[in-house]
Parts: sequence; C-alpha cells; structure tokens
Amino acid sequence: MPPARHITLIHEQSDFAEARAAEKAETARQSAIAARTVASHSENAEDCVSLLAMLGLDALAGKLARVATSPEL
Repeated sequence: MPPARHITLIHEQSDFAEARAAEKAETARQSAIAARTVASHSENAEDCVSLLAMLGLDALAGKLARVATSPEL
C-alpha cells in the first residue's frame, strides 16, 4: 500500500479563500445598506416588501446588520 499523501494548503489558496470571505462579507454589508435604503424610501410596509422582493434583498439582513451611517475613509 502506498504511503498516505499529506496535502497542505498553498499560501495562494489561503489568500484566495480570505479574499472570497472578505468579498462575501462586503456583499452582505452592501445588501444590508441597500435594504435599509429601500425601507427608508418606501411609502408603507407593503411597498417595502414588494420593492425588496423585486431587488432580491432581504429585509431581515437589513434589520440585523450593523452598518455605518457614513462610509469610512
């Protein structure tokens, strides 16, 4: 039986995984900001729900996210 091969992550692969995780977090943050913006401009709850659905945004994510009111410089 051949010896077991030990595979370790290459530095580039772990960098890629970190970049993907950061991208996913940023996308979630932007979606939460977008959901809050839609909610603040909606005429009523029904309008808000339909607009969020049309845009593919999640109202709960907007509620739960802690987002800055102004972009960090």
